[in-house]
Amino acid sequence: MILDKIVEDKKSRLPEHKAKISPSEMRRLAENYDGISPSFKAGLERPGISIIGEFKNASPSLGNIVSKINLTDRIDEYNDSVDCISCLTEEDHFLGNVDYLKQIRAISPLPILRKDFMIDEYQFYEAKAIGANAILLITGILDDVQMRDFYQLTTELGLDALFEAHDEEQMDRALNCGAKIVGVNNRDLRDFMIHLETTKRLSKMVPEDRVFVAESGIVEDGDVEFLAECHVDAFLIGRAFMESENPRALAKHWKEVYSRRIS
Repeated sequence: MILDKIVEDKKSRLPEHKAKISPSEMRRLAENYDGISPSFKAGLERPGISIIGEFKNASPSLGNIVSKINLTDRIDEYNDSVDCISCLTEEDHFLGNVDYLKQIRAISPLPILRKDFMIDEYQFYEAKAIGANAILLITGILDDVQMRDFYQLTTELGLDALFEAHDEEQMDRALNCGAKIVGVNNRDLRDFMIHLETTKRLSKMVPEDRVFVAESGIVEDGDVEFLAECHVDAFLIGRAFMESENPRALAKHWKEVYSRRIS
């Protein structure tokens, strides 16, 4: 499966990172981080629909993405239209890098999600040290013990966690772990097929006191209207924004589409 390959490549990358900055030094950097720390969860709890605008250079399903605007201009537009930012830091399959997140942190006051395949506590300290406000916990690659331990570490570092599920079993595990923010990835990470019905099906499991995020597959007005009926609190949007010449206008338009749908 593609997911297995991504995780194996991540395991191979970690020694390289630890050789540059030791685990003890990374922990020290995280514990002494004194930058801004806006709340990711609060950014998703605002009235109406919240939007997480993503920055990524590639994906296994799309290949390389040729952005029509540079990083600085993109983040300027995000600052004026979305509620949070997601930054891919996975290097081999999404062509991400922690340096992108550092650049975004320097020019944005918004909460930032470090989107990566988090499998080692080193990555959590690194997330804090580079200015992230939240991390992604993918239930499909973690067992229950890992999830609980990583969630505890996330909380101790003052970060939020977006638990990502794709089926009922994964959603149940995330909720049992105490997840306050749960997301449904409409893209199956095993084959990267997208089905928005996944969010609709799993929405029945999400308690009203949790923040509910729909991830992936939002590319047109009809997708926004469909997901509005699933009572989600937020959208995470990557491809459509990365391919747009004006993500600011698109984000504002989709907020209006959502508002009209639920009114």
